[in-house]
Amino acid sequence: MRLEGKTAIVTGAGSGFGAGIAHKFLTEGAQVMLADINYDAARNVAEEYGGLGQKVDVADGASVQHMIDKAVELMGGVDILVNNAGVTHLPAPMEEVDEADFDRVFAVNCKSVYYGAKAVLPLMKARGKGVILNVASTAGVSPRPKLNWYNASKGWMNTATRAMAVELAPHGIRVNAVNPVAGDTPLLASFLGEDTPEMRAKFLSTIPMGRFSTPEDIANAACFLCSDEADLVTGVCMEVDGGRCI
Repeated sequence: MRLEGKTAIVTGAGSGFGAGIAHKFLTEGAQVMLADINYDAARNVAEEYGGLGQKVDVADGASVQHMIDKAVELMGGVDILVNNAGVTHLPAPMEEVDEADFDRVFAVNCKSVYYGAKAVLPLMKARGKGVILNVASTAGVSPRPKLNWYNASKGWMNTATRAMAVELAPHGIRVNAVNPVAGDTPLLASFLGEDTPEMRAKFLSTIPMGRFSTPEDIANAACFLCSDEADLVTGVCMEVDGGRCI
């Protein structure tokens, strides 16, 4: 029960890594709001695991503020904010990626961190403590061709994590990131371009440990970084990647 008594919000919790993180947090004793733009998915996962479902568009500031307000109303506060929601564009030469896709990637992957900070930091600063976890990607550490703007957005998240950690440390607020290698989640087909046995084998050949990440892998790392066990850990961008970035 490493998160007993904690309150947490996990965005993008309707599936994939977000659902895994929410489940882990709940089993470790936290109250968890599972937020997702797909409210039905968030609600279904919340009902299965015992958390609270909430609709949110992380690319919209008013929607993020409403999510934080509801968390305060229903849970009494926010100890942990996990910025997990993310999108990518289909693999393509960088100059051929549509401007609308570029804007969507940076709105969901980057501006959402800004909106989350604006909404939650006044609460955390008033209490003198809090944890923010950003879910980035190995793509932000070791970029792959034809995912250029997605790579850049995740690199931004890693830099933002370090910058936030330095500024917020005097306020008792820790900020870390996890960098997962691709997992067998709904986004996998977008990363690969086409989800075929041949494409999977080609990608797996770049991972020394020879497998994709799982929601449980990322959830275990997230749980440690958000727990009091990591009380002196801030500004860390932890690779959970089976050796992919070595």
